[in-house]
Amino acid sequence: MATIQEEKVEVDLGGHKVHVPKGGLYDRFRMETDLDIVAQDPRVSSVDFFRRLPKTKVDSPIGPTFTPNFYYRVSNARLTMLARSSAIRARLPEEFAPLEVAPGIGLMSVIFYRYDVCDIDFYTEAAVGVAVRPARHGRLGVVDLLAALDDDHIDSYVLSLPVHTDIAQVRGHDGYGFPKWVTELDVQIDSGRTTARVADDAGDTDIALSTPTPRQRRSPSGKRVSSMTSYTWTKGAWHSVLNQLNVLSGGSALLPRNLELTLGSGRMSDDVRSLKPITTVRLDVVTEGQIALHMPVPTSVPATA
Repeated sequence: MATIQEEKVEVDLGGHKVHVPKGGLYDRFRMETDLDIVAQDPRVSSVDFFRRLPKTKVDSPIGPTFTPNFYYRVSNARLTMLARSSAIRARLPEEFAPLEVAPGIGLMSVIFYRYDVCDIDFYTEAAVGVAVRPARHGRLGVVDLLAALDDDHIDSYVLSLPVHTDIAQVRGHDGYGFPKWVTELDVQIDSGRTTARVADDAGDTDIALSTPTPRQRRSPSGKRVSSMTSYTWTKGAWHSVLNQLNVLSGGSALLPRNLELTLGSGRMSDDVRSLKPITTVRLDVVTEGQIALHMPVPTSVPATA
């Protein structure tokens, strides 16, 4: 059966030439997307969450842009694992320290994303990251942990973040300072099963996931909103990136069973192995959500952790 090739147009991002779908949201709106147009998309339940977050035009390393970047229909799967703090610390810049759940034990995560409708059009993404203490904590680690759980907010440092489109790579790497590269990346998430596969440079499996999807619970827009702050080094300084997730349908499983995480050969698998994970303690799957991803802002980070 023949595959219909999507027509593309070329756009410039800070001197980088990338191709985006002709007639897609980025081609038409350049990040200043008309919410009334998005609301007509049958894949999007509501745009109310975004009407409360007005966009601002800012200068960036990829040229003038609007922030936040809106993701109108999202699904993702997050594996939260215990790992040795010593292994985590070995992968962190000296300015940061692991967020510990017990002495010598920290948290790492492997996440797979599918962005069906967003300002820069459809793409998929995966991540390996670790939980860190807030940059200006000045408190005991357990206090930071309790505060994070109470506020449903976590601070993180990302080790790898592959994507499958050029525009996502340029914006994420040059605009945000994230370790992004382009590769073959497939993510399929529905109420029955969650699967994902990231390819290495040779096209073989870097990392893959297969698991039953936890039972989903629907929530009104704005009822279940969590956030994550990630730290990146860009333009010669530390910056913080705020990511807000509006969960419309999601579920979790503690000590998940029948979960298959395959580590192959590639950067993501190398990053997972380097953290020496002990066990997977939680699986979170969102079959329908929305995200507001803010542009980086300079942040004060101590010289040493």
